[in-house]
Amino acid sequence: MEKPKYKRMKGSQSFRERMLLATLSSTPIIIDEIRADDMIAGLRLHERSLLGLLDTIFDDSHIKTNLTGTQVIYEPGIVMGRKNLVHNCALTRSIGYYLEPLLLLGLFGKEPLSIRLKGITNDPKDLSVDTIRSTTLNILKRFGVAPDGGGQVLLTVPNVQTLTAVQWLEEGMVKKIRGVTFSARVSTDFEHSMRFTARGIFNNLLPDVHISQDHKAGPLAGKSPGYGISLVAETTSGCYISADTTVSCGRRDETGELDVEKQERKPPQDTGVDVASWLLQEIEKGGVVDSTHQVRLLFTLCALCQKDVSKVRVGTLSPYGVETLRNLKEFLGVTFEIKPDPLTGTVILTCLGSGLINLARKLS
Repeated sequence: MEKPKYKRMKGSQSFRERMLLATLSSTPIIIDEIRADDMIAGLRLHERSLLGLLDTIFDDSHIKTNLTGTQVIYEPGIVMGRKNLVHNCALTRSIGYYLEPLLLLGLFGKEPLSIRLKGITNDPKDLSVDTIRSTTLNILKRFGVAPDGGGQVLLTVPNVQTLTAVQWLEEGMVKKIRGVTFSARVSTDFEHSMRFTARGIFNNLLPDVHISQDHKAGPLAGKSPGYGISLVAETTSGCYISADTTVSCGRRDETGELDVEKQERKPPQDTGVDVASWLLQEIEKGGVVDSTHQVRLLFTLCALCQKDVSKVRVGTLSPYGVETLRNLKEFLGVTFEIKPDPLTGTVILTCLGSGLINLARKLS
């Protein structure tokens, strides 16, 4: 049997994205020098958990790490999908960290994917489950996909043959703002404060604003105290622009230390103001998605589409967005044409999709 030809990479940056694109492009990779110079070298707990999750939904894949975790050797297999799967996520990142790659991998599975993820529902680093439900899933619909996700968290992703290319340039005007505050093992006053201050900003701009409350207590609250808010603006052209944050109370990182943000928490009313202002900034930037979804979803979906031209409008092209474009070229051979629009201050990106076809589904 012919020995696979590996693509060699270095460092911990874009680890999750590299694993995702290596899988979708069927590219064996070796990643060396993963935090080799750090005090705690190698893979973090959530990255090891991600590798375990990939192994759960794949067939005939091979994942090998060295003793220090500074090297990963990965040969992708077939994304099987399957139903009634369960994965216990590492508690150093929230469930959103695992949901994002699952949404894309599940599309190209042999069978539809149904998996229950257990762990920290929300944290300050990743998209909240509420934002994924209100915004991320609506973006996927633009590409001809209608997954079902929810919140322990049960995710159901249909498998598709191909993704549909898009011409998505019209931003529209904001017609309504929806949101939810959430809290667990803290006073409900935290949520009232966030809702009051956020609505106070939006009510001066448009009448259709509704922010609901989701407080968990007792056994339903889990083990991690915290609170947060997820906001989404829907436009007249069907775009969804989101902003969210989570404040975790008392959780420690892998070194056992509380990070600065957790030691110096802002009052909840300031959190409401900050996220509402952040959403307004995202709207002002322009584009059909917010900055977070630009990096984590939109460009990748365009690159995975059938061999047809996709054209999308975004606001400011972030450094993370540039890194994603480089990875898409590296793994899928897809190059984006970038054209600033001086009239709106936005950027229009055009690409020819890689034409990825779900052969596993075709043969099943």
